[in-house]
Amino acid sequence: MIKQNDTSDSGFILLGFSYLQNHRIVLFLVFFMLYLLTLLGNTITILIICLDLHLRTPMYLFIGNLSFLDICNTCVTIPKMLINILTKRQFISYAGCVTQMFCFTFLASSECVLLGVMAYDRYLAICNPLHYMEIMSNRVCMALASAPWMTGFLQSSIQTIFTFQLPFCQPRIINSFFCEIPSLLKLSCSVTFFNEILLFCVGGLLSLTPFLLTFVSYILILKAILKISSTEGRSKSFSTCGSHLAVVSLFYGAAMFIYFRPTYSYSLLVDRLMSVFYTLLTPLLNPIIYSLKNNEVKVAMLQFLFVLS
Repeated sequence: MIKQNDTSDSGFILLGFSYLQNHRIVLFLVFFMLYLLTLLGNTITILIICLDLHLRTPMYLFIGNLSFLDICNTCVTIPKMLINILTKRQFISYAGCVTQMFCFTFLASSECVLLGVMAYDRYLAICNPLHYMEIMSNRVCMALASAPWMTGFLQSSIQTIFTFQLPFCQPRIINSFFCEIPSLLKLSCSVTFFNEILLFCVGGLLSLTPFLLTFVSYILILKAILKISSTEGRSKSFSTCGSHLAVVSLFYGAAMFIYFRPTYSYSLLVDRLMSVFYTLLTPLLNPIIYSLKNNEVKVAMLQFLFVLS
């Protein structure tokens, strides 16, 4: 139940899964276990990459970055959701909403660019293997690893500044379990045309460019793989690229379903479930995909578990 004083100027109400309060204990336990598994899987991935000398390559540096982004992303949204489910109080302060939206936009934008960088890395490794290490020098590698973070920070700063300059109508009820740009724009009492254009142009450019880079890279990669004469070589290349393609499909598929659906198909239940998939299940599945489809990671993980035991 929403208290009257919760909708004051001091903050917002996150509806989240409040309509399922009769099942809140089950919801809490399920989401809490998924959250712990996400943290565990991505933390193990980072530790393996840091400790195994065979994984000191650009590709695994980017995978480590992806795992760190996934940890941060889930920590921005899921703990607050778990607290709200358990306490039945959906309130979030104004400062908390600003911080959450900034961090979520920052991390999601960074991951979007990082996936494009990873596609470029796979293109170089498969289509230009003789010059791969020469091109991907330490300096270039660090620049490519830093670019997603800088781009994400710039995008998030712009969107946060212009979003929170808007006046918000009472009651400030957000039809989601975290503060995100589309939900906040719906609460504005003023015209949001400029903000929508800004989101479409800046956000669209930031997401479309890595997507097109990935698409073009994999067309060229596929051509190169088909020219490989040995079955083992083709299998190894497909395995490495398959992991990245699966992660890209999950990330962009969930994001496009949430943000590019026609309005007539909108459903609060479906939308919130897809938001959970986007913010929790995708980060959970990423390390599983890379470990199951990559023999080097599987070997390193078995060695890591053996040392722990």
